[in-house]
Amino acid sequence: MGGLLLAGVVVYALAGGRLFPTSPADGEAAFLTDYWRRPIPAQGDPPARFSALERSLRPESCGVCHPAQWSDWKSSLHAKAMGPGVTGQLVEMRTSAPSTAALCLTCHAPLAEQQPDGAAFDPALHREGLVCAACHVRNHQRFGPPRRDGSVDERADRTTLPHQGATRVRAFLRSEFCSPCHQFAPDGLALNGKLLENTYEEWKTSPAAGQGLQCQDCHMPDRRHLWRGIHDPDTVHAGLDIALAADRSRYAVGDEVRAVLTITASRVGHYFPTYVTPRVVVRFALVDASGQALAGLSQEHVIAREVTLDLSRELSDTRIPPGGQASFEYRRRLDRPGLHLRVTITVFPDHFYTGFFRSLLRAGAGRGEPAIREALDATLRSSFDIFDRTLPLT
Repeated sequence: MGGLLLAGVVVYALAGGRLFPTSPADGEAAFLTDYWRRPIPAQGDPPARFSALERSLRPESCGVCHPAQWSDWKSSLHAKAMGPGVTGQLVEMRTSAPSTAALCLTCHAPLAEQQPDGAAFDPALHREGLVCAACHVRNHQRFGPPRRDGSVDERADRTTLPHQGATRVRAFLRSEFCSPCHQFAPDGLALNGKLLENTYEEWKTSPAAGQGLQCQDCHMPDRRHLWRGIHDPDTVHAGLDIALAADRSRYAVGDEVRAVLTITASRVGHYFPTYVTPRVVVRFALVDASGQALAGLSQEHVIAREVTLDLSRELSDTRIPPGGQASFEYRRRLDRPGLHLRVTITVFPDHFYTGFFRSLLRAGAGRGEPAIREALDATLRSSFDIFDRTLPLT
């Protein structure tokens, strides 16, 4: 992480000529430590020559010159980081647990200008969640990845460029850039000896990391600002190899049906799934000619890290490690003709939140109740199948 030097780039905060705390030339680790101080310090006074558009931290302002990135961001979960599930909890939490509420905002709305108690608070910016400026603006100076050809050099005089150009930093292309919000600190909340949020550490020991693949390679392909993950069927499909095998193609009444489903996390750079919120269910069912499942002859297997709703205890962990494999066997004796075996894999991206929001509403969500109800409804609509196959048996 700290061994790569970003030579040739000196980072100046062009607003007022202040020097950014650490130059990328001092190493990625030191640069990122300074870059991701949170809440991200207030931008301060912009250069006098900046237009209103250049001074703005609003995503729609960035979208005037970067329409493709803005369009991608609007469809992403980053744009929904202050959605109803978060805002509904924060309504009461700001009074009952203000330090916890502030901690949530360090990832969900990290700019100083997004902090309700700050002097520079912008309510509209606060509602927009993880905005462009959170990753790309410090002291009104723009930062971003190297050009596509890998170069980081900039012209000496940038004063004539829009927002005085951008400082290009190779750290933007590395997984370490994502880790501040996708990895708990070593002393963070852990259950059963495992940090609750451990995605970056999972990646570090994965085959993907060994091959030099970064988070951005899968979650920002071609530099798209989409950050697709467990909520996106195509992304989930792309990470897995799924095979269904039966021990024969046809069975007679009285025969035992044996089928094995194997899921290989071939192209997943962390545990599948990585966090405690999703649940993946493998289901075997004997169905009749109309597709109706026969009672008592179904079988389900869960792939998840399941924890209690109060985050006090881990109940089970059946996730697939990166590059790993899990197989599930179904055995049943046929007692009638005309049956089929249907095998499905269903992803519930928000399974934990479904239970959590229901529990919160039962206990009383206070002024946040309308938002929590909206969030609960969204979790109930987010599931999807990534595999659905029916095998004729007799």
